Amino acid sequence: MKLEVADLSFSYQDHRVLEEITLDVEGGKLVGVLGPNGCGKTTLIKCINHVHAPKGSVRFGGHDVARMGNTERARLFAYVPQALSIGMAMTVFESVLMGRRPHVRWGVGDSDIGMVSAALERLKISHLAFRKVTQISGGERQKVVIARALVQDPMLLLLDEPTSALDLRHQLEVMQIIRSVVDQKGIGGLMAIHDLNLAARYCDRVVVLHQGRIAGQGKPSAILTEELIRNVYGVSARVGREDGYPLIVPLEPVASV
Repeated sequence: MKLEVADLSFSYQDHRVLEEITLDVEGGKLVGVLGPNGCGKTTLIKCINHVHAPKGSVRFGGHDVARMGNTERARLFAYVPQALSIGMAMTVFESVLMGRRPHVRWGVGDSDIGMVSAALERLKISHLAFRKVTQISGGERQKVVIARALVQDPMLLLLDEPTSALDLRHQLEVMQIIRSVVDQKGIGGLMAIHDLNLAARYCDRVVVLHQGRIAGQGKPSAILTEELIRNVYGVSARVGREDGYPLIVPLEPVASV
């Protein structure tokens, strides 16, 4: 199923945050949303998930997202927010099991338990299953939130900085998991992310935001140029290639853009 965003705009009171955003995400594709702080990445993810009500059109599988009920959206979209949002009094297992709520009517079944166990194993946190969320690290909590999104069994992943609380090794592990889920299940993924090199390696396409507008979108190799990085981020950078992917090496700040 395809996500289609057309002419999306959003303002906080009199401050325009997003202006005429048009993009799409097809099943089996991972799209990265890039840009400096304050450019509207998180707001865009929230608008698509209808946390905010924007102007313009957001459609999924041809259906207007604004007309969907909360349960219908929760069955289609799994949202991983930037700020951790998990019940601190719960165990890790209980917290991940919450991802099954949109699909469970009368009670939790063996298949639900199996999905949770598989997600914990995939994220390499099975050993934490019966520990309280208060007893684990911030990076481990981030993995719990991602595991909960996976057991939701969505058609679209909406990810807001999913690697922000993780060290380098765990960033790569989580990105590989997200990439494999998108590939194996044929679902779409839209991910706000700061790290240009992770986006270049794992995303099929990138959308670069600058001052609330799209500065460029397409394949990372075509979009992540030295000129764009200078204009959008105000940074001089060298863009090379490693294993066929763009490799961005920031050099120094330049005059404000």
